[in-house]
Amino acid sequence: MLRCRPAKTNRKVVAVTKRSALEGRLGVTFKDPTMLQRALVHSSYVNENPETAPESNERLEFLGDAVLGLVVADDLYASFPDLDEGKLTELRAQLVRRDTLAKAARRLKLGEELLLGRGEDAGGGRSRPTNLAHAYESLVGAIFIDRGLPAARRFVLDSLEEEFGHASERAFPMDPKSRLQEMSQSLFQRTPQYRLVDAQGPDHARKFTVEALVDGETLGTGHGGSKQTAEKEAAREALARLESRTAGKQAGMSGGCT
Repeated sequence: MLRCRPAKTNRKVVAVTKRSALEGRLGVTFKDPTMLQRALVHSSYVNENPETAPESNERLEFLGDAVLGLVVADDLYASFPDLDEGKLTELRAQLVRRDTLAKAARRLKLGEELLLGRGEDAGGGRSRPTNLAHAYESLVGAIFIDRGLPAARRFVLDSLEEEFGHASERAFPMDPKSRLQEMSQSLFQRTPQYRLVDAQGPDHARKFTVEALVDGETLGTGHGGSKQTAEKEAAREALARLESRTAGKQAGMSGGCT
């Protein structure tokens, strides 16, 4: 006669399988699995299960916030040696804000793993940005305690790789000439041309006038104390006109659909 395995044993197998899947998504294997569990315990779960629930993730969130700030600041400092303190602070704020961390938590499917009270769960707590961001910070804290700063740093940089890429774009936005060239090549498979139409004044105070031509048409005129400055102004005006035309065509196409 066959005997069924005790339900308790089956629950343990499921728990281990789920933990392994989560650790695979995180890229971290915990030496102490209880640290991973604690990082996912919302205070509402503790409130409803005061006798059996472990500690909530709030203390780990506090620690993780500090570790996250250190890792992000260190990477920005090393990656952008020419940026001043103000710009670095702006980029750091973008990377550690709630919505950024919640987005990373969604990619890791942390909402599915949260231990929530029944009310919080029923009220959409698994998708609430604040809960997701706090869970992410708690995980950073748990990894720091369990595996050390190098592992926590690796987790942050890997899980926020997309956001660090956007930070680089914000740090060094394309100038008008580069943007116009990109748009011109995309629309017409041709690069824009710049034509010097006037240069006045003495050598120490020259004023240049330059036209920007896209697909043979003059779309912008710029003035400046150097040809480069005048070209940028002409490119900026041409870019604005080109973007306006493109937006108008797109609006016309969508307006004609039924």
